[in-house]
Amino acid sequence: MPDPETPPHAGARIGVAPPGATAMPRAPVPHGIRPMPEGPPPAPRRQSFDWRAALVPTLISAVSIVVVFGALGWLVTSAEQWPRIRLQFFNWDHMVASAPRVIKGFWTNLQVWLIVLACIAVWALVLAVIRSLRSPVFAPFRIMVVVYIDVFRGLPALLLVILFGFGIPALQIPGLPNSGLFWGGVAMVLSYSAYVCEIYRSGIEAVHEGQRAAARALGLSEWQTLIYCVLPQALRNVLPALMNIVVALQKDVALLSVIGVRDAVREAQIYTATTFNYSPLIVAAGLFLLATIPMARLADWVNRRDRERRLQITG
Repeated sequence: MPDPETPPHAGARIGVAPPGATAMPRAPVPHGIRPMPEGPPPAPRRQSFDWRAALVPTLISAVSIVVVFGALGWLVTSAEQWPRIRLQFFNWDHMVASAPRVIKGFWTNLQVWLIVLACIAVWALVLAVIRSLRSPVFAPFRIMVVVYIDVFRGLPALLLVILFGFGIPALQIPGLPNSGLFWGGVAMVLSYSAYVCEIYRSGIEAVHEGQRAAARALGLSEWQTLIYCVLPQALRNVLPALMNIVVALQKDVALLSVIGVRDAVREAQIYTATTFNYSPLIVAAGLFLLATIPMARLADWVNRRDRERRLQITG
């Protein structure tokens, strides 16, 4: 005898009529409404790779590049004075003969660039931190930083290199180096630090004020808040802009050639003065391109990663 408290067909599956039961008729579907499909939905169809859609834009881009650069090459090489230009600027024999001297000078460029870059990164950060301090005690130091930025950002880097490279060694101050290379590097540090300081400061000010308030609520001092809370976020925000400064600095190190530093440009000029052929300058230009193009692509990659990170945060 069945249990009166157990409903009939309690073990039956939901949606399956029990044995011997009559199936309930389905309600009629109103006109204009699609009936619900029975059973699980069908699997989505796999889209086949469309070779035509991927190949046509590539072919169009390739043809466009060939046509444009081919027209430019024809325009240059068909000029009446092109043979003379080729002998003066693209002479293979002079390029090979001057390459060792130019490469040796380019090694000087790389050394100066790395040292100056490290000094700029530290000195500009010190300036940015001083300018970001909010205590009234640091007001005189903030004013000095503002004056520094206005002066060195307003003067051309070439003018600073000439003034420091020729002027300070001429003073013959005891205890100070008399090397034009040293003071030219100092001029580059002072000039670029003014720009990098403002980049740092923009990153510091981009950190939300709630971050500072939360750090102060935890008992951190102003210095601890700046070092442990604000600066890590600020540096991450301005990394793409700093990469562009790195690329620009690598090129501007060549300005030291005007004060006699025997870098790649200066070595090319010396060879040109003795042979009256400008092909070594093309060698120097190629070396700078070999150094700057990979860094430019790295800067683009950093920018793309930063943009993706921001989109993930906002999403």
